[in-house]
Amino acid sequence: MTTRKLGFSIVPYIELHSHSYYSLLDGVPTPEELVKQAVKWEMPAIALTDHNGLYGIPRFWEASQKAGIKAIIGCEITLDNKCGHLTLLAENQIGYSNLCRLITLSHHKGRKGQALLQENTLIENSAGLIALSGCRKSSIVQDLISRDYQKAIHTASRYSEIFGKDCFFLEMQNHHERNDYYINEQIANLSNKLMLPLVATGNVHYLTSEDAPLHDILTCIRHKLPLEHAISYLRTNHEYYFHSPQQMEQLFNEYAQSTNNTLCISERCQVNLPFGPQALPQIQLSSQMNADDKLSELCHTTLAQKFVANKNKYILTLNHELRMISEHNLTNYFLIVWDLICFARKNNILCQGRGSAANSLVAYLLGITPIDPLSTGLVFERFLSRERSTTPDIDIDFAADKREEVIQYIYNKYGPEQVSMACTIVTFRARSALRDVGLALGFEKDTLQKATTVLDDRSASSLPESESIRAIIKEDFYSPRWQELLRIAALLEGFPRHLGIHNGGMILSKQKLTKHIPIEPANMQERTVVQWDKDSLEFMNWIKLDVLGLRMLSAISDARALINPSPELENLRFDDHDVFDMICRGETIGLFQIESRAQASLIPRFKPRSLADLTIQVALIRPGPLQSNMVHPYLLRREGKKPITYLHPLLKPVLKETLGVILFQEQVLKIARDLAGFTPGEGELLRRSLRHKHTKEQLKHFHTRFIDGAQSRGVCAITANQIFDQLKSFGGYSFSKAHAAAFAVITYWSAWIRCHHPTEFFIGILRNQPMGFYPEHVVISDARRIGIRFLPVDLRYSSARSTLQSGKIRLGLKTVRGLGTEYINLLLQERKIAPFQSLSDLIQRMRFPRPLMESIILSGAVDYLHPRKHRRQILWELTDAYQTKPRIK
Repeated sequence: MTTRKLGFSIVPYIELHSHSYYSLLDGVPTPEELVKQAVKWEMPAIALTDHNGLYGIPRFWEASQKAGIKAIIGCEITLDNKCGHLTLLAENQIGYSNLCRLITLSHHKGRKGQALLQENTLIENSAGLIALSGCRKSSIVQDLISRDYQKAIHTASRYSEIFGKDCFFLEMQNHHERNDYYINEQIANLSNKLMLPLVATGNVHYLTSEDAPLHDILTCIRHKLPLEHAISYLRTNHEYYFHSPQQMEQLFNEYAQSTNNTLCISERCQVNLPFGPQALPQIQLSSQMNADDKLSELCHTTLAQKFVANKNKYILTLNHELRMISEHNLTNYFLIVWDLICFARKNNILCQGRGSAANSLVAYLLGITPIDPLSTGLVFERFLSRERSTTPDIDIDFAADKREEVIQYIYNKYGPEQVSMACTIVTFRARSALRDVGLALGFEKDTLQKATTVLDDRSASSLPESESIRAIIKEDFYSPRWQELLRIAALLEGFPRHLGIHNGGMILSKQKLTKHIPIEPANMQERTVVQWDKDSLEFMNWIKLDVLGLRMLSAISDARALINPSPELENLRFDDHDVFDMICRGETIGLFQIESRAQASLIPRFKPRSLADLTIQVALIRPGPLQSNMVHPYLLRREGKKPITYLHPLLKPVLKETLGVILFQEQVLKIARDLAGFTPGEGELLRRSLRHKHTKEQLKHFHTRFIDGAQSRGVCAITANQIFDQLKSFGGYSFSKAHAAAFAVITYWSAWIRCHHPTEFFIGILRNQPMGFYPEHVVISDARRIGIRFLPVDLRYSSARSTLQSGKIRLGLKTVRGLGTEYINLLLQERKIAPFQSLSDLIQRMRFPRPLMESIILSGAVDYLHPRKHRRQILWELTDAYQTKPRIK
């Protein structure tokens, strides 16, 4: 085959076997760097074939689209029973789905973190795939190295039968390693004997030969060995870099067919990624009703019950939202969330939606969010609009201790093949990079422990100039050995290390998820994760349901259960003077969102008296408002020390609630609408461009439109430019009012319980530690300050968690330092059998480690056993009692 021009200049070779750093701890380049290098070599296409996963495919696809080259989707899979590696490329959509399925099967066969695919599963899932026989670790190459030519023939014939003769290629590589010439010669013989085509690949693991030492370090980290003991795992030279087409043509000049075939394969691969939004499961409905009808019925029924005044306004808004939701194919999504909320409330699980979804009247009427968006001045288009190209998520907080019940309900209702969690790609940060690179370079663990303890675990890139490390290791800091460690550790900044589970993101699909995305087991039993993280799912426009755990809701739920009668928090009015008096006195420890020192310093100047005030207070102490210097100007105006001014009268209706300061994201949308004639959806696009400073061209476009629109409404160009400058200064740092308002509701709930039922409130807080800004002893001290009485931890009476006894708080066993759940369960089981009669009886029966026994004694939990002895005296008497091994190490 002659070379063809495929959009670039004529090239003799296209790379079909390359690894990014998503080949966890075995690849160096990012997907973007691979694409950039392919463009440099004028390749019209490139394949990404990371080990056992498609983790980097969305980024790879995006980079390829921007660069104008074809992205070939592939994977190097690991076969079970010592069958080695096999390179698979998706030729079409069927092949892509089969690739996802095979990767999923491989991860469910091996143990966590080790993918192994049974060879017989290839037979049922080979359609649409092009298979390359693999690298030196492949079965065929290993047979040839072992001089077992007949076995190599048998293996090649078997793969040819599985994939078809036109879809199985014998892969040749040349890295100037021992036996490479012999291996390629024998592969060519196999090709002639079996009439199978050849293909050359580079098996790229790094961009240039200078990156090879970093790959060696990654290999050491992967095998948990120092360099001196990892020789057998390291590559013998630095030839696994991204060769140019001309270099590859020269390397395989005896086998021209092998490089030409890379072009043939590239042309054959025609795959599109499964961009969303995905089809979602359907809620079971009566035969006479579709999903749109059901959603409309639910909302209109609730609206009729809730609202009398301005009913027409609400109906118009509701109908508009229902149309938008239907146009974006989100009706099922809302019904799924509604069903989830119904399940939670039926099972007494406190929950509440938040985020931009609180801008939606539909979400409010379904009971998902607690805020009436019309009376609060929210804007639906901050959540969803006709102009929005991506689908929104709904974030729901559940009582943290009940969150797993909710997740399990979703798995049970829709099935494990249609449900999975989003993954997180855990990357190297300062501590992990320093520790792992240090171990690879042979540093002592104790030395590394001292160095890592002083790091704040932020960016690793600053390690070579770290003053904190310099203070620890002193003159060694400038030694070549330490400088090498710090330099290499800095290079690992952002490198993927392993997969984790997202803290709440769930993916649902009407079809089997494995048709679109590979899935693998999570660390938690019976949980799975898709191989794409939050950012990749957002790029793919896949709908995500965020099922989040919030300890404050658990604390409120626990407190509410102790109050008789149990208060209906959802029906509270936000006008209790006693509650706001308490907040203004600074009695805020334990209160949601407003207990921090920064909030405490704000309260004397702010003096909140309403839910609207709490909403502003929650929004003010945020990184954005603090960084953009919004807080001080707002407070000066609130205190009357600075006049409230507006650059133009049209701004007053929008900014009156925040005294002329642009604090909320929704205000940006309203300013764009009122001053420049933007639709709310266009205003949201403007807000996003203000936030993402890299969209300069888009921002320039919006600037021109804003000025022209403002002038058409009688605003002079100078004033319009000043307003736009304010939007740039403050709009990009503004906070979502809907999010703040939803949080403010929980703030008020927590404050109301603390004000009217303080004992129950503090029990709830203590039961759900750690949470908030203050340690347990500060919480207890604050409770005592307002007159709450405590009973100490007592092995006779204390439960695992703090309890209410005769109007006092009996501290729970969990308040004893080091006494974890496993120990507590053992202790409670033993206590049921018989009370502890003495300290020696406790030690002999429980056999706790001595440090834990000391902690129990110092807590006062065993004071009743020796009422006349001081705790310090009891500690001295422990030595003789410890003659047996601890029950739990």
